[in-house]
Amino acid sequence: MKKLKLPHTFVLLFAILVLIAAATWLVPGGRYETHTVDGKQLVDPASFQYVTAAPQGPVQLLMAPIKGFTEAALIIGFVLIVGGAFAVLQKTEAIEALIRSIARAHRQSPAVRAALIPVFVTMFSLGGATFGMNEEAIPFVLLFVPLALALGYDSVVGVAIPFVGSQVGFAAAFLNPFNVGIAQGIAGVPVFSGIGYRLLVWALATVVTIVFLMWYAARVKADPQRSPTYALDQEKRSAMPADDHASLTPTHRAVLWIFAGTLVAMVVGVVHYGWFIEEIAALFLAMAIVVGIAGKLDSDTLVAAFVQGARDLVGTALVIALARAAMVLARDAHIIDTMLHALMPLVASSSPVFAAQKMFVMQSVINFFIHSGSGQAALTMPIMAPLADLVGVTRQTAVLAYQFGEFTTPMIPTSGITVGVLALARIPWLTWAKWMVPLQIAYAVLAMLLLIPPCLLNWQ
Repeated sequence: MKKLKLPHTFVLLFAILVLIAAATWLVPGGRYETHTVDGKQLVDPASFQYVTAAPQGPVQLLMAPIKGFTEAALIIGFVLIVGGAFAVLQKTEAIEALIRSIARAHRQSPAVRAALIPVFVTMFSLGGATFGMNEEAIPFVLLFVPLALALGYDSVVGVAIPFVGSQVGFAAAFLNPFNVGIAQGIAGVPVFSGIGYRLLVWALATVVTIVFLMWYAARVKADPQRSPTYALDQEKRSAMPADDHASLTPTHRAVLWIFAGTLVAMVVGVVHYGWFIEEIAALFLAMAIVVGIAGKLDSDTLVAAFVQGARDLVGTALVIALARAAMVLARDAHIIDTMLHALMPLVASSSPVFAAQKMFVMQSVINFFIHSGSGQAALTMPIMAPLADLVGVTRQTAVLAYQFGEFTTPMIPTSGITVGVLALARIPWLTWAKWMVPLQIAYAVLAMLLLIPPCLLNWQ
């Protein structure tokens, strides 16, 4: 097994494209009609009809990546700009100085060692549960990977804190307008109702994440060779500055305050002003300029650092494009609605509990193709809500089952965010997926168990 060479992420994603293209020749085309209600595009669950198949041949297969690049242009541009901005930030050496300070505190204080992972995971989970933190977690990977390495952990811990933390909060959200709010609105359930049980769900999911991550981090710290990224991390550590006792300078502090202000502005903008990728990218671009000035970088150095940072993420941009291409092929072949229609009869069960659990499994499958919380809600809830009525499941429970489908996002290779984050951290997807398996099993078991009380209590 040690001699087994894992395929490159590009190879893996292209293999998925080939499989989806082959499926378009076997799965008939289908379509649900949509209609607008209160400004929302809803699917009519009784309108499914088969349509002329549109199999995707070699030409369409090879065109899919460029279409994926085009359709994912916003997130690709966001990643490149954020990469450039962080390169400017790193050029000031403020982040390195901060990491050295935290590492010293981590070594000297048992309280800091005990609180670091729980506090940060809880913060990111709250972000996902309240304002729908998703793409916004990407920049933090560039900060937490070197921090984790400096503390004696590995790149997996550095990625998991911001990424898995935000994603578990998103899946177990209680105030997220992008999944809970939209899904409840479509299902005809009072928006943000049932918050009491959802708070319990969020707390349990977050605790499971923290416990698993702390257990793993302790194992890696005790024996670094247990890490699946041990060899890769050795290369990263060799490129990091040696630990010293230098203090944060006034310039470093000014840069870090600007960075902190940028993060606060991002949260306020997303929560109160509805900012999305464009506004956040503009914010980080502005940060790069202000940080460069505060860090006393001349214009040539600032621009060179920004360009280098963006250049380093070109591979990430291509990975995101390939991930989106999978969705393009399935959509252009008109097989997404067909697969959804075929899954519907599988929900029926003699027990509402089993029906709700089947809904969760189905939403997890659908999440492989559709990663947008609002997009998945718009497609599935108009069907799942009336279907829930038929199988004895409350619509509130159906919304929860839909949310739980998002638990698979940190692992699936068709998610642009997932593969983008891993590319930033230079972690092969298969390496990450193997590490995620135990946590995914824990999430699945937790979801199955948490769907039982709502069914037994007829949760409204």
